[in-house]
Amino acid sequence: MEVGIDSFAAAFTKDSRAVSPSDRLNDLLDEIVYADKVGLDLFGVGEHHRAEFLDSAPTVILGAAAARTSRIRLSSAVTVLSAADPVRVFEDFATLDLISRGRAALVAGRGSFVDAFPLYGLKLEDYSALFAEKLELLLRIRDNEHVKWSGKFRPALTGQGVYPRPVQNPLPIWVGVGGTPESFLRAGKLGLPLAVAIIGGETADFKPLIDLYYKAGKLAGHPPERLKVGLHSLGYIAPTTDEAADDYFPGYQTAFAEVGKERGWLPPTREDFDAQRGPEGALIIGDPDEVVEKIIRHSKAIGGISRITFQMNAASLPHSKLIRAIDLLGKKVSPALREQLVNNDEGPS
Repeated sequence: MEVGIDSFAAAFTKDSRAVSPSDRLNDLLDEIVYADKVGLDLFGVGEHHRAEFLDSAPTVILGAAAARTSRIRLSSAVTVLSAADPVRVFEDFATLDLISRGRAALVAGRGSFVDAFPLYGLKLEDYSALFAEKLELLLRIRDNEHVKWSGKFRPALTGQGVYPRPVQNPLPIWVGVGGTPESFLRAGKLGLPLAVAIIGGETADFKPLIDLYYKAGKLAGHPPERLKVGLHSLGYIAPTTDEAADDYFPGYQTAFAEVGKERGWLPPTREDFDAQRGPEGALIIGDPDEVVEKIIRHSKAIGGISRITFQMNAASLPHSKLIRAIDLLGKKVSPALREQLVNNDEGPS
């Protein structure tokens, strides 16, 4: 099982909204370097186009990280493909792959916010059609140096070459999904690995959707080894469970209260938060032993996972606490998790 971190490059800490954006981004680079040092497998950077986050250009951040790391895989947490040109996306990630000597990957998705649509002059009613067409083109470019293609939303390609070509062949592309059955079906039919964002509710509730993914992949004739499932989860680790919960909750409450204003949600209470930290809830927050146990429980609940990535800075945690959490994840959680999975022969590896 791959173990890693996803970051949305939060523009502020829970203690201050006046932190320099430059300092925040350089702290993020230090966090990626430290994740590489302690042996984590993956670091992902999201994509948002709003004031709360500094990740509107994730490949720029990942390229800077590539020059300072040697082993860790560098990925988008989600590339908002619906609002992007697949040619540009491929060129950016192929370049990242060359700089990192074969460590680039991307998770293609539609994003949980829609800010990119008006920003780039796109119609929200084309939300699904844009993604389907652009994913098709991205995969065509990945498989062919010269591309002939036509669609509704982009000028046709008539055999032009798309460069540079990456070190990896094929460049790893995952599909990021929330809870829409059509998204799980699409990933299965295409034989692409699946990154499931589970930020609330009970993880076991996603098993029927994941079963749908495997069934679609099998019916399409894809070999089992191509069908992988990763979890993107809100999570955090501290030396004690109480400290982890107390560190994470204030920023979590603030973040979800802000999103709730846009989506009609009530602000989460501490009772809501603690329930989500329970055995079946989606949040993976606690001390190292508790986190290991919960990841294994989640894996069993949905039939096995190949990857787990922690989204820690939804809580806008300060740099020092993120570094400590990365240390615990790399030195305590990841080794214990792999040992238990090997001993129990449980889940994909």
